[in-house]
Amino acid sequence: MARILICYASMSGNTEEIADIIHSHLKNDYEVIMKEIEETEITELRDFDCVLIGSYTWNDGDLPYEVEDFYEELSENDLREVHGAVFGSGDRIYPQFCEAVHLLQAQLKANGAAIIQDGLEIEMTPDSEEDVNKCKVFAERVSHYLMKVGV
Repeated sequence: MARILICYASMSGNTEEIADIIHSHLKNDYEVIMKEIEETEITELRDFDCVLIGSYTWNDGDLPYEVEDFYEELSENDLREVHGAVFGSGDRIYPQFCEAVHLLQAQLKANGAAIIQDGLEIEMTPDSEEDVNKCKVFAERVSHYLMKVGV
């Protein structure tokens, strides 16, 4: 059974709620581990068939303080064996909507990780049917990728 890591940072609970929805769509077919990003070691990423990283965006496009060390460690590690995608929450009042998603995805890619799909961006909390469906589609694409590569 394929193993998926969902690690995330969530201040107000929005990104955690996105992670929970994604988890609910994957947990029956995969071994899914959920952890806060501060409790995740970069070396653990290679232990999973797929890594899903979630973060909210702070202010106008900044990484949250609890993601900064994780981000720095991503830049210092060879991630060629890592297959992953990024998700997060943001607020459209800021010009750099969900910039943490873009920054994390770019850092993964720059260090060799295979990005299996574009990042999932949700405004604030996933409380609309449309947002919940976006999370479901994100999870389905992860599942399709894992089936395609035979994990």
